[in-house]
Amino acid sequence: MTHSAGQSVEVGVAPHQGGMRLDALLCAAIEGMSRARAADHLAAGHVRLLAGPANARIKPSLLVHQSMRFAVQVQPKPQLSAAPEAIELRIVFEDAHVLVVDKPAGLVVHPALGHESGTLVNALLHHEPDMADLGDTYRPGLVHRIDQFTSGLLVVAKTETALRRLGADFAAHRLERRYVAIALGSLRQDTWSLRGLHGRHPGDRKKFTCRAAQGKPAVTHLTVLARTPLTTLVVATLETGRTHQIRVHLAEAGHPIAGDDLYGGKRPFARTARTRADADWLAQVPRQALHAYALGFRHPHTGEDLRFELGWPDDLQAIALGLYGANARLPGLAEPVFRG
Repeated sequence: MTHSAGQSVEVGVAPHQGGMRLDALLCAAIEGMSRARAADHLAAGHVRLLAGPANARIKPSLLVHQSMRFAVQVQPKPQLSAAPEAIELRIVFEDAHVLVVDKPAGLVVHPALGHESGTLVNALLHHEPDMADLGDTYRPGLVHRIDQFTSGLLVVAKTETALRRLGADFAAHRLERRYVAIALGSLRQDTWSLRGLHGRHPGDRKKFTCRAAQGKPAVTHLTVLARTPLTTLVVATLETGRTHQIRVHLAEAGHPIAGDDLYGGKRPFARTARTRADADWLAQVPRQALHAYALGFRHPHTGEDLRFELGWPDDLQAIALGLYGANARLPGLAEPVFRG
């Protein structure tokens, strides 16, 4: 349910919510509430116990039960904005209308709570100050995003027309986006299309699931490039672009991405004669082994089809070569125009 800022909301505990943390209960009951915002509300005294044990300590980790009811004074979300910062940009292509960048792993795309500065958007505004008026104040020019610890290609609009046209193409699934991933386990099929309803995971607000009761359709097409005893090298082509989509689809298919701690991709392996080499390489994976290596789109001004490709990033290249040798070579897009 939608609640406006300043509104007092009464929150009860349903039978299936008994034993849930209080911060998770607030997230489930109030649209747009995050764990961090819930903690801020609790710390500032905006949550009161209306019914339940008088000695209950109101804190994020409080385990709730059905006898409890809470009053929440919903506070407005902090207004985020981005300021220019002199952060290095890896520019693959640029003209008067668009900018294509190679985002390194670890760089957050836009400001958010906990990441108010030091983002790709801050770097973009330093490079092109006029972009500040494009779209949202904290996401100017952004057409799509990739996760913090995923590396690779992003297209950014530099004009209102480019933002509108690229946004329409993105919504219509006309952008071509390919990722390479090192997945754990051996995928049975050489090609595989994964489909599901994508939404927040009911048990962990940091995660998503492709089995949501009322989620949005999500489709990922997989092509196997190589296999080893413990891994599969796959190209994932996005038909839709949901948050964490490839990570979720592979994890819920039983093949989480190597190094992806959130979705089960960081685990030790038994070192047998058959698996020792794989296990040694996997122990070196520094983050989720997912790289947006190919991007294609129609130029918003000229109508020309542009395609861009990257090789393996520095932090994954040696691992990929160690696991797959010559098979680590990434397949190109049809008729690539530019290469990073």
